[in-house]
Order: sequence, then structure tokens, then C-alpha cells
Amino acid sequence: MGNTDDHDTLVSTMTGGMAPNPSPFSGSARLHPDGRPRDTFRDELRHIPVTRNIVTVITTVALPALVVWAAVTLNHPVAWVLAIPTMALAQNRLFILHHEAAHRVLFSNRRLNDLVGITLIGWLTFGTGSHGYRLGHINHHRDEFGPKEPDFLLYALYPISPSSMLRKLIRDASGVSAFRILRPRFQQLGNVQHRKLTLMLLAGQVLIAAVFALAGHPWLYLFMWVVPWAFLYHPVNRLRAIAEHGGMTRSADRRRASRHVRQNPLAQALLVPCNVGYHVAHHVDPTVPMRHLPRLHRALIEDGYLTTDLIWPSYRSLWRALAAGPRPQVVAT
Repeated sequence: MGNTDDHDTLVSTMTGGMAPNPSPFSGSARLHPDGRPRDTFRDELRHIPVTRNIVTVITTVALPALVVWAAVTLNHPVAWVLAIPTMALAQNRLFILHHEAAHRVLFSNRRLNDLVGITLIGWLTFGTGSHGYRLGHINHHRDEFGPKEPDFLLYALYPISPSSMLRKLIRDASGVSAFRILRPRFQQLGNVQHRKLTLMLLAGQVLIAAVFALAGHPWLYLFMWVVPWAFLYHPVNRLRAIAEHGGMTRSADRRRASRHVRQNPLAQALLVPCNVGYHVAHHVDPTVPMRHLPRLHRALIEDGYLTTDLIWPSYRSLWRALAAGPRPQVVAT
């Protein structure tokens, strides 16, 4: 059995437990049959609102400082307790801007886009600062669940049992997932590329720690930056990621590879900021900036590409379904 056959077997036995079978879509005046926007509508959607994005970047980057300032100023047990999950949500929001920049739709100027979204936000928050995330994420969009899908195992095997879901979330919330992400950086220091990435990671964290020290609170680096990332960011990231693709499958039809959950202000504030929750629209055309995804989403519904039976009413109902397994066994043919 060749590599292609091996992967096809993995897809048939490990994915698709919750993938729908949507009705064919023949296209419309605004949309191609695969949902991509056409002509003038496409051009309007792909316009990057630079001024609004500058405001978003400034407020998002300022949010961690605001959280620290509020906790220190109030100096109340409730403020300290709330500061940790709030910082994790701020880190999640920073990741979404990093993701936007990976698609080169944060700013129309590519140098500015990469400097802000990749080099600075990616480096200081997630220790990358390179195009590694972009390269892997391109593979995710080119062929969801394909041989080069970087997160195949994250999305596979759903629905799972409640106990299995609990174990995954406990691993995330106990720091195990963070440790597994960081460990390879220090195990492969003999490799020049890995050593470079590790040094970049350490340099970025030293810089952030120095900011805390200059503000007179060096110990807060661990309490309000490392702890939120290691113990709370990862459960949030998993819950968002499996809502986007958990249980779906490899398909040219984006409606079988990605899903949409009805958006509400609370979910957008806590889990899916910057319109990243409009995920079918994002996969239909990844070159559409975050500001215009709701408009593309409305067109997908109005023109019949995305029907009501394909839309989950809430994240809570979806997570319950994702943990209602085990998934039925699929026999490869």
C-alpha cells in the first residue's frame, strides 16, 4: 500500500464521524459552485480595511498591559483571579491576528503585515516570529485532512466519549499540552533550525519578562503571562479548533471539511474574536479579511450554499455532540 492509500485509510477510519452530506450547489450571480465569491463581489470582499485593522492591532496588543494594570491597581483577590483567564483570552486574540497575518490580510502592505503579525505578534506571544506557521497553515487550507494537514490528529476521531474529551481538556489545563509543544524545541538543539527557533523563543520571553521587571513587577511574568498560556490558552484553542473541524472529513466541498456555528457576542468575545468563527466562509475564500467574513457568510446563506441544517445553533450544543461518542467505526472500501 502506497502513502496515498495509507492516508486514504486514515481518512476513512478516523474522520467524517460528524461530516454532513450537503445538497449540491450550482452557483449564483455572486458565488461560484464551490462558494467562492465572483467578480466585483470578490473584489469588494478582498479589500483590506487598513485603518480599522490598525485600531484592532493597537487595542489587542494593549489588552495584556491593561489586564496587568487593572490587577495591580485594584489589588483584590477577585481581580487577580479574573486576570489569569482574561490574559489567556488576550493571548487567544493575539493568535487570531497572527493567523490573519499568515493569510496576508492583516495589512495590504506585505512588509507591514509580516512585521506586525508574524515577526512581532508571532514572536513575542508564541515564540515563532518566522513563516513556519504560515507554511503549515497553507497546507491546512489547500487540503483539509490531507497528507500535509498539520492538525490531522487534533480534528480526527470525533465524536469521542465524554471521558476522552475530559482527558484531553485536563491535559490542556494541567500544562501537559504546553510541555509537549515546548519539549521538541529543547530536544533538537543539535539541529541548526530548531536551535534558531528556540533562541528566538527565549529571546522573546526574556523581552516580555524585562517589561514586567521594568514595570516593577517581575514575578508577574510567570503569574500573568506563562501561567495563562500554559494552562488556559490551550483548552480555549482546542475548543475553538474542534468546533471548526472536529469530526469533519477530507473533501473538495468545504461544507464537509469545515463547519459554521451561529455567532453571538459572548462567543465572539471569549472564543472566536475577530470574526474567526465564520469558518466556512473563511475556508471558502481564505483571502477575505476578517472584517468581511460576515458579509460573505450572509451571501453563502442567501444564495443557498450554506443551508440552515449545516449551521450549529451554539458552541455548547456542538461540544456536547463532539463528546457524545464513541464514533461509529467506518470500514475502508
